[in-house]
Amino acid sequence: MTDNKTLPDQIPTLFIVPTPIGNLGDITQRAIEVLSSVDLIAAEDTRHTGKLLSHFNIQTKTFALHDHNEQQKAQVLVEKLLEGQSIALVSDAGTPLISDPGYHLVTKCRQAGVKVVPLPGACAVITALSASGLPSDRFSFEGFLPAKSKGRKDKFLEIAKAERTCIFYESPHRILDSLKDMLEILGPDREVVLARELTKTFETFQGLPLGELFEWVQADSNQQRGEMVLLVHGHREAVLESLPDEVTRTLAILSKELPLKKAAALAAEIYNLKKNALYKWGLENLD
Repeated sequence: MTDNKTLPDQIPTLFIVPTPIGNLGDITQRAIEVLSSVDLIAAEDTRHTGKLLSHFNIQTKTFALHDHNEQQKAQVLVEKLLEGQSIALVSDAGTPLISDPGYHLVTKCRQAGVKVVPLPGACAVITALSASGLPSDRFSFEGFLPAKSKGRKDKFLEIAKAERTCIFYESPHRILDSLKDMLEILGPDREVVLARELTKTFETFQGLPLGELFEWVQADSNQQRGEMVLLVHGHREAVLESLPDEVTRTLAILSKELPLKKAAALAAEIYNLKKNALYKWGLENLD
């Protein structure tokens, strides 16, 4: 390797480099090449990253960039980039900035006109969602749950009526308390998936109604260990199995003159029913 480690295009660049979330085999060839070729690696924990670099025989120097120093140190790294160096940003696991440091650095790089190149790779959110069995067409990542019960309950109240899948990270020592708070706000029937120790030896996916999931985790201390992702099924309106004859007659008459969605909204207002339930009934029963 030559002394000049800047990548082939010679343009100083900040590379966003995902690292494995458990299985070291999940690192990409491109990630190895970038980590080997840049001038410096900004790492959340240099000791943790050092083990990864040693495993792949990467000799690049590291620089500590974590939650407690990022706002102060980001400008130092920007200056190095402006001087002509290329830098790779990594977190302890997964894709940087996803509940990990890096936001301030990337923002300053954008403001300074420094090229920022993201590499695709491991991300616990997407890994968990892809195998959860929950709807994936609309979802939101909500980050780590608040440490205190009131904050968690407020968050669950916020997403209680959301129709998208909501995804959270949680730590093992709070998992039972979080599930208990979730149970209080969302009720025992909401479908929730616990994805634990992703890509590792004891990888576990368990999806159950929330009341049953809480009991399952509570009964097995092994399920209270490791890295955890909680995926919550979006809110679903109850679909009426049957409607009074007068409601269906009204809906049928209205739907002849109006679009079904408008007809359902008017019928719902007249009979004090859920418009989504009437609309779904209309879709299934009216021509």
